[in-house]
Amino acid sequence: MPLLPSSPRARKALRYGITVAVVGLVGWLFTRSLLENREALSDVNLRFDGWVAGAIVVFALAVTISGRLWGRMTAELSGKEVPGLEAVRVHCASWLLKYVPGQVGSVLNKIAWAQGYGISKVLVTVTFVYENIFLLLGSLVPPAVVLFVMGALNIGGSWAPLLVVASLIPLIALTNRRVFRWVTNQIARRAMKREVPEDFFLSSGQALKYQLIYLIPRVVNGLGVVFLAVSMFDAPAGSWLPLGSAYVIAGAVGILAVFVPSGIGVREGAFVLLAAPFIPAEQAMVLALAARLWATVADAVVALIYAALTARNKRKAVSA
Repeated sequence: MPLLPSSPRARKALRYGITVAVVGLVGWLFTRSLLENREALSDVNLRFDGWVAGAIVVFALAVTISGRLWGRMTAELSGKEVPGLEAVRVHCASWLLKYVPGQVGSVLNKIAWAQGYGISKVLVTVTFVYENIFLLLGSLVPPAVVLFVMGALNIGGSWAPLLVVASLIPLIALTNRRVFRWVTNQIARRAMKREVPEDFFLSSGQALKYQLIYLIPRVVNGLGVVFLAVSMFDAPAGSWLPLGSAYVIAGAVGILAVFVPSGIGVREGAFVLLAAPFIPAEQAMVLALAARLWATVADAVVALIYAALTARNKRKAVSA
């Protein structure tokens, strides 16, 4: 008996049913907890100020940096020039499509762009996988180490070495072209009945380079939630690093929740769990919700960037 319905309509209904259930449950739990802690929230400042404006800017900046890095990687592997602004434009559109569960819209947008730009669809799909692995590893491994060192992840001493080794296994596999190509070709042989060329993959040195560079948008993203914490309740400097780390990990957890568009609810729950050792739980809840709100406003800024760059392309095409 199949675990999932065979009908596409039934699968779609199940997916959105899960989404509604997760969002509804998290919303109810958050609301109940906030109502129970009204007095403790009296010192929270929810007004719009320079810190909030800065958070919106850095949230949007993290997206554009990721787009520029994806463009560089695509150009390096394809041998074709990919202008920085064009890479940012395409990536902004894919970022906005994250609200479609499963990231299907994000990858299809880049594949459609590749067709018109003379770049292999398979190569762009590989770069999309690289991009997400780099972001996930950068979002999980370094911040987890930070929280572990600061005592937020209470793991017994005998398990700590195993945790470090387990965290490095995906990175080691990814930075080895042969291993990553072998894994990819297991899928390619079944889906396309052919193998992916070796030059579609980064060398070990290139992969390690991009893994390190992809930490930049993660740091920028974490900086955004620190700005909000300072704005809302003047968070002490000692909490800045763990709060930023908790937010970055929560974002990765939201990405992994493929049934939920943009990880709504899941990301907030993970953030509260990780941030609670450093700030009161009720403040962590409000900060999680505020971060969602202002990150959504930042997505509107990303949409404006995409619209401006698309209009620029049309003007160039008309004048050519």
